[in-house]
Amino acid sequence: MRAASAARRAEAGEWRGIVLVTGTDTDVGKTVATAAVAAAAQASGLRVAVIKPGQTGIATGAPTDIEVVTRLAGPDTVRVLAEYPEPMSPLAAATIAEMAPLELYEVVDAIRAEADKHDLVLVEGAGGLLVPMGVRPSGEAWTLADLATTLGVGALVVARAGLGTLNHTALTLEALARRGVPAGVIIGAWPGDPELVHWANLSELVPHLVGALPEGAGRMDPGVFRRSAPGWLTPALFGVLDNWRVWAEETG
Repeated sequence: MRAASAARRAEAGEWRGIVLVTGTDTDVGKTVATAAVAAAAQASGLRVAVIKPGQTGIATGAPTDIEVVTRLAGPDTVRVLAEYPEPMSPLAAATIAEMAPLELYEVVDAIRAEADKHDLVLVEGAGGLLVPMGVRPSGEAWTLADLATTLGVGALVVARAGLGTLNHTALTLEALARRGVPAGVIIGAWPGDPELVHWANLSELVPHLVGALPEGAGRMDPGVFRRSAPGWLTPALFGVLDNWRVWAEETG
């Protein structure tokens, strides 16, 4: 029932309620893409929450994903459900640190609680779709794909623009489709000086695309970022980008 409802919303071009953000790999721009969607949604009048179930790598001292989202977009609500020292998958990081892993249904309850108070809840994963996030009550590992099917919601897949992205994106979309999870694709960092491979990849990805962020967007002044974000996203994500051909001509 929930999966069918999510599919209908996605087909209607409505990315509201709970939306998961995953990637084809790590360091593809998930966090900045999450911030862009949050900024565009808030600019359109929606109340937005961003949740990071498992933040790893806090021992490195680098800004956390939720800190980046807060600086760039300033969502109404931000939450981190668990933090772990080492920069690895949440389940592995919990094991290494001898800390409690994320329990699937506790995460589900926390997300649904925010959904009752917000128009849009963006849930940013860690790495790719099938990275082990935590454990079920049975002790079995769960992934963001499992979270999507449990919640019955859609997912945004953030992908690279360059070589290798077609295979990685197709694998992620196929894994989601097999689970009945509707999905859209965002290019995490479109280069300022695109090469032939980037244009070729763009033409292949267009049927799935709902956004494309410029390279370096995460380094923008927050005010500029928030004003610019709607121009990187299609109306389905509260943006104004409605013609990829025009966008390509202007970008090129």
